[in-house]
Formats: sequence, structure tokens, C-alpha cells
Amino acid sequence: MTIKIGILRADDVSPELALDFGQYPQMVEDLIVAANRARGAAAKAVEFTSYAVNRLQYPSNIDEVDAYIITGSKSSVYDPEPWIEELSHFVERLHNGKKKTVGICFGHQIIASALGGKVEKAAVGWGLGVKPTSLTDAATGAEPYLPQGDSSINLLYSHQDQVTVPAPGSTLLATTDICPVAMTAIGEHILSFQGHPEFSHDYAQALYRLREKNYPPEAYKNAMASLQEQEHGALVANWIIDFISS
Repeated sequence: MTIKIGILRADDVSPELALDFGQYPQMVEDLIVAANRARGAAAKAVEFTSYAVNRLQYPSNIDEVDAYIITGSKSSVYDPEPWIEELSHFVERLHNGKKKTVGICFGHQIIASALGGKVEKAAVGWGLGVKPTSLTDAATGAEPYLPQGDSSINLLYSHQDQVTVPAPGSTLLATTDICPVAMTAIGEHILSFQGHPEFSHDYAQALYRLREKNYPPEAYKNAMASLQEQEHGALVANWIIDFISS
């Protein structure tokens, strides 16, 4: 059976970077495909459809696909934009229908915001670079995300906003040193991450350089230095595959 995944595109990659790195749906697709291929005989049959929700493009029916992944965005979920309001309503529909949904960065935030949580500018400022991400007991319990004894992974981050109050019914799965709500789940149908498992080191480096003037110098310096660290986007991709196909 083929698993159909709808990618809800919430932004456009900067023209300066798009030629080399593609758009966000392609990054997400590449991440999932690579992790799936590495499973060998256990690989799932997967196909993708992209919907530019930042241009108000949606499926005619939520059951056109089996699951949805909401991408990151430079926008804030509290911006008074019609497309953000429409996406919030769509997230509510997905939740009410218990449709499998994965949120990445902005996607993580709009899930929380649409379902009764709160998203704000982080008081500590930008979260950038490869950061240790500590999993909670809920993520290392009966159905662990990591092997026994492990409790942390590295993920790439690029955010100024963050979830400060999770949506009611959320289970906290991970935190970072500056982001208390870095990974959450709601029931068995929603999984979301503040980090960017789909970012390559090369894309993150190019993005940080492009936006350098927006960052405090020390934050930029530390972010660039952190790119020497290994990150575990492929591991997260496997979590997403297991979550969507369960």
C-alpha cells in the first residue's frame, strides 16, 4: 500500500538559495525518501503532493492524502494574514478528524496556536544552529523514540518565535536549553518539532549567512560554529515515517 503525504508549504525559499537547495517541500520529501530508502526491504511505498497554503492552495478533501506535514516559514503564526488564518482553520479540521499531521518549526507553532496554545517571540532571542534536544520521560517510555539509555539528539534550529503554552492535550516530548516546548504530540495523530530535521548543514549555513544582519553577532558566531556538530535529522525522519504509517 502506498502512503500518500501532503506537504503544506507555508513559505518560499529565498531566491538566492532556491536554485541550489530547492523549495521546502522538496527538502522534506528528500529527507523522508532518504530515510525510507535506508530501510531497505522494510521501506514503505510513499508518494507526495505539495499544497502552497501560503497561496491558499488546499486539497479539495482532507482525505486526498493519508497524512500532512506543515513546513517552516519566516512568518509568525500571529501575523494578521488571511492565509495564516485559513491554515489555522485547516489545522482545526485535521485535528477534529484525527488526521495524521506533522509540524516543523512554523508548523509546530501553528498547530499549538490553532488548537488553543500560545506562540510568542522568545524572550531569549533567536534559536540558531545545532542544539542538543533532550527527550522527556514521555518520549523514552513504553514506546521510546530513542534506544534505552539515550535521552538526547542534535537538531538544527532557526526560530525567533516559540510555543510558550502547548495546546490542551499535548504531551511534551523534548526541550532545548532555550526552548521548553521543542517537540510535542497530541493523541496519536499529531507530532510536531520546533527544529528543522529537513535542513542540511549546507542549507543552514547559507541561510544563516544570508540573514546574518538579523542576528546578534554572538548568536550568529555560535550558530555557525555549531554546524561542525552532527545532527540527527535522519533519525527524526524515521520517527515521522513510523508515526505516519502507524
